[in-house]
Amino acid sequence: MNILITGGASGLGESITEKLVECKINRVYFTYSNSQEKAKKIEKKFENAVSIKCDFSDNFELLSLQNQMKEMDLDVLINNAYCGKINQKHFHKSPPSDFVNDFMNNIIPTIKITQEAIKIFRKKKQGKIITILSSGLTNLPPTGMSSYISNKAYLEKLTKVWANENSQFNITSNSVSPSFMKAALTANFDDRIVEQIKLNSPIQSLITIEEVAETVLFLTNAGKHINGLDLLMNAGSNIK
Repeated sequence: MNILITGGASGLGESITEKLVECKINRVYFTYSNSQEKAKKIEKKFENAVSIKCDFSDNFELLSLQNQMKEMDLDVLINNAYCGKINQKHFHKSPPSDFVNDFMNNIIPTIKITQEAIKIFRKKKQGKIITILSSGLTNLPPTGMSSYISNKAYLEKLTKVWANENSQFNITSNSVSPSFMKAALTANFDDRIVEQIKLNSPIQSLITIEEVAETVLFLTNAGKHINGLDLLMNAGSNIK
């Protein structure tokens, strides 16, 4: 399979990329923004991995990626990248500009990339879209993450739209919603908060990026009857 994963050089994305390239028949294209050194290491380690510089906040780099996608003959798109850091502020202390910037730097690029992928998939009469969301859409939204969670909520509904509008072309759209992980995106979280999240889990442990990567791998190989599904990974904390 030919696979494109956005934000595939660090954190969860790196784990997904390395899981997918283990299958030698896969050709995995992955984007990076600031993790050039890690990206080159992945390319050196795996012959079937190809890195692409793409900062979502750079319109030229985004357009370049869209043009390159036309030559990839893609089978799978994995929407994983998140541009910038999570702003840990209570909603009432967050300036509206934070929401505007996060939307423009994350949602609009994801929309453009997914539109390009769907055009490719429709011509091929097949394709898979996998989008990384958050268990915060099902459980209580984490305090101080209003912009991040609202962006994920927007994508959650788009994944359903993509599933509905493209199923007749054998195109599926599914998502994965993991609970809190230790990753590059959450590296600046206070250790006391992380420990409390761990203790609040039904199994008193945090999910790992490797576990999420395994779930993404499953969806890349899933049949067309698995469509419009969100795989919630929260150790059952939503069970009443």
